[in-house]
Amino acid sequence: MPPKSIRRFSTVPSLRGAAGTLLGSALGFVPSAYAQTAAQPVQLPPVAVQGAEGGYQTQVPALGKLTQPLLDTPQSVNVLPKKLLQDQGDVAVRDALRNVPGISLGAGEAGAQGDNLTLRGFSARNDFYLDGMRDFGSYTRDPFDLESIEVLKGPASVLFGRGSTGGVINQVTKHAVLPPITSGTLTFGTDGTKRFTSDIGRPIDGLEGSAVRLNLMGNLNGTAGRDDAEYRRFGVAPSVVFGLGTDTRLTFDYLHQQEDDTPDYGLPWLYGAPANVSRGNFYGFKDSDYLRTNVDIGTIKLEHDINDSLTVRTQFRYGNYARSIRVTEPQIVYTGITPSTPLSQIGVTRNMIAVSSTETFLQDQTDVLARFKTGIFEHDLVSGVELGTESSSPDRTRWTGVPGTNLLNPVAVPFTGIGSLQSQSRTTGQTAALYGVDTIKITDQWQLIGGVRWDDFRVGFDQYVAPVSHFSREDSLVSWRGGIVYKPVPMGSFYFAYGTSFNPSAESLSLASSTADLAPEKNETYEVGTKWDVLNGGLSLTGALFQIEKTNARVPDPNNSLFNILGGNQRVRGFEVGAAGHLTERWEVYSGYAFLDSETVSSTTASSVGRALQNTPKHSLNVWTAYELPWYGATIGGGAQYLSSRLASSSPASGSNAFNLAPGYVTFQAMAKVPIRPGLTAQVNATNLADVKYYDLLHPAHVVPGSGRTVLFSLSFSL
Repeated sequence: MPPKSIRRFSTVPSLRGAAGTLLGSALGFVPSAYAQTAAQPVQLPPVAVQGAEGGYQTQVPALGKLTQPLLDTPQSVNVLPKKLLQDQGDVAVRDALRNVPGISLGAGEAGAQGDNLTLRGFSARNDFYLDGMRDFGSYTRDPFDLESIEVLKGPASVLFGRGSTGGVINQVTKHAVLPPITSGTLTFGTDGTKRFTSDIGRPIDGLEGSAVRLNLMGNLNGTAGRDDAEYRRFGVAPSVVFGLGTDTRLTFDYLHQQEDDTPDYGLPWLYGAPANVSRGNFYGFKDSDYLRTNVDIGTIKLEHDINDSLTVRTQFRYGNYARSIRVTEPQIVYTGITPSTPLSQIGVTRNMIAVSSTETFLQDQTDVLARFKTGIFEHDLVSGVELGTESSSPDRTRWTGVPGTNLLNPVAVPFTGIGSLQSQSRTTGQTAALYGVDTIKITDQWQLIGGVRWDDFRVGFDQYVAPVSHFSREDSLVSWRGGIVYKPVPMGSFYFAYGTSFNPSAESLSLASSTADLAPEKNETYEVGTKWDVLNGGLSLTGALFQIEKTNARVPDPNNSLFNILGGNQRVRGFEVGAAGHLTERWEVYSGYAFLDSETVSSTTASSVGRALQNTPKHSLNVWTAYELPWYGATIGGGAQYLSSRLASSSPASGSNAFNLAPGYVTFQAMAKVPIRPGLTAQVNATNLADVKYYDLLHPAHVVPGSGRTVLFSLSFSL
């Protein structure tokens, strides 16, 4: 008999089968096709071992709160599988996210560093998740321990609680599995890249259904064209699982990742554009600027199949994120200069940003997955409770006596600044939530999805440096989600969906006098779309029209600039299309295009009204394709990424009163790999082939140029 996690059932599929599919997806057992027709038993197709290479197409999500295949999920979802990340040679999660239309990257800022991005027009800095639980820290995420990355678009507080205005990013961890795994990669690059990863997994002798797995990573890389920045990371991620193939499964996962970088805040803005200086100009202090992070995340997950229709799953996590940074932000003071002033006569102020902070995350999520019938209707219900506490304790330093430099020819000098404590605060947040999402199959062609979640979010904030202050706030909100799916044929669907989300003032674990009395911002989305698995199910095609609206955005109080009011309105309308999978047996593609028409509909800042939202390009396009040649097992691939112009802020910059705008750009990539012998493959990746000078990471006060032409050489082994 097959293991219980992949048993086949006739009539109504049991929850054990559904939970097994979800668990199998999380462990790498990804079904290669999905079909269900009237009066036929549900058939779970053959599974693929996680250690083996898959393709660019994903049909079953790993997120346990999504119970249906992507074809039947009424929401835009982009899944970046491991094979795509490997083919592109991605060394950071944010590099992989460039494949997702509607995403644009942002730069670090005073309060936070690491990964920062905008999704469908709204900041998603606080919307990173790891196996369905919040990944709160400000650090550079590395994909060495990831099976895939899932991007769920549109407001989704019904699944995740606070945040998720434009969507969320869920990282799917490599868990321990029974089949033995031995693989690794060595990489060297023209930008000083030196990187290794290894992935080793084995069943545990004498303990049936148990396995252990260990992933390791070491990384050193620079940025082509910007020689002074350097990024150093190390990571270790063990995983142990007991009870695979049984009614009760217990998993232990741990992630430790640390980095010690020479950070880069790029170039200053000058009268609405990036300063027209050499891409390599570095305005920081190479020998004394630093970013150091230590991330430790431990997770315990217990799953038990009570019977064929009922599963209980609980996941407990503790995370500790330590961060220390001192970085130089180049700024131009406009006193005494005009747009015609020669660059050689313009000075740059080195604004020092220094923060030392520790964030903690302690949470438990308990879900009940139930599959049952009421009359003729079939239900897939996920209900649960979430309890947790989070904290943030940043200390900030102000600096005096920092030497400036010249815009055109910055001079490297020793750091001589004198620091004093500027602020010392602690924020503690407590979350309690109840939720339920039900998928109701009415007929083989029609299904409804409905969900509701109640959140109670309580925050206390204390500032210990004068002016000493204390603020507290409690918000209780209900979030909704609804959708309808129509399947005219088993391999195609049309859908309509509506959802809400909320952004409390203390969303990022901070409060101030200007925001402590404000209720949460509220967001809603409407989306209509279609999904098709064509070419015998080998290629997934998607398309969607959507609108996201923030109906009460925080804006400055026109009667008192020290306070905010909920008086703004922001809206994004757009559409996107995508394709992922096989065009032929040898030819794969992963591509997408998004059009975002963003607008500040109303605001107390009159100059912002009618303008696009911050860091929101109107057009974003990614095309990537790979072809397996008929000779020697070699594969070649390549693609292009296009991003149109973006505003660094929807408000004019201080001093110049200009709107800082980064121009659009196109970059090209290429890849080739060939097996040297069984189990050993050589690969070369080249990015920004034309060595285009473009601006990659935006912030209202600075902009970071993208990498120049970069070539990476890799050797990958698998035993």
